[in-house]
Amino acid sequence: MTLETDLLIDRRRLKRRLLLWRLLTVAAVLVVAAILIGKSSTGGDHVARVKVEGTLISERKTIKALETALEDASVRAVILMVNSPGGGVAAGEAIHDLVERVATKKPVVAVMGATAASAGYMISLPAARIYAHNSTLTGSIGVLLPTGEVSGLLRWLGITDETLTSGPLKNVPSLTKPMTEQGRAVMQALIDDLYDQFVAMVAKGRKMEPARVRELADGRAYTGRQALALGLIDAIGVERDAREWLAAERAIPVTLPARDIRIDTLRDKLFGEDAEGLFGGIVKTLLSQSVSLDGGWALWQPGLYRQ
Repeated sequence: MTLETDLLIDRRRLKRRLLLWRLLTVAAVLVVAAILIGKSSTGGDHVARVKVEGTLISERKTIKALETALEDASVRAVILMVNSPGGGVAAGEAIHDLVERVATKKPVVAVMGATAASAGYMISLPAARIYAHNSTLTGSIGVLLPTGEVSGLLRWLGITDETLTSGPLKNVPSLTKPMTEQGRAVMQALIDDLYDQFVAMVAKGRKMEPARVRELADGRAYTGRQALALGLIDAIGVERDAREWLAAERAIPVTLPARDIRIDTLRDKLFGEDAEGLFGGIVKTLLSQSVSLDGGWALWQPGLYRQ
């Protein structure tokens, strides 16, 4: 091998190393920038705005935002902006309970968007005051557990299914076997218990008798105007109205700035919505709409609702 060939190989190696270090440097700069962007200073007393949007599948970011508002001494009050058709009962319960905790320390006002139904309504209940548009779709107090089975199709295709279980109710609900009366009773008992919990939340949050809540809680959605007449919300209004109420009733000046609390992962900052939120949420939604026993759902489904 000639000297010129050796020099050419060394030069190529050097270029590869330089390229690698340049890429690592750029990546490090992006990481530091993302971290610095995430560490935004509060800049004094303010009202925190926490947005809850879309189907409630993973409550992680909303929980973190509420915890931030709870722990930040510069947050004088919280405005919960809700635009959600609901979602998982467990996700709704987790957010509801933390909103309740925040409300014991700081004033919380809920402002509903186009939809704040089912679990979206549930998380609004601990607020000191609930606002909605006249046209907001809210209420839909109830729980569902979608399922189905394709045993007839499998028989037609000549396919058999055999699942070994430790007990007769372990495989309930099943995609490949009709539900037995015993299995149906067990599933209905689950739904009834989750429903009772939801009714208790409404009764406590709206200071209603449980019997009255049950009269309203047949799963139907209400417009904001209907909900106001029924006592499910406090007033028709928007964020400005919430600020005026905070000023009048809680001595939180309207001039105090309102700031969004956003909780983004590093991947969110660099590449947008994280894989868990984008793909994992879709997969969980699809599974929950079939036969996966993935928790009950408090979700407004206009396609399934019949008045």
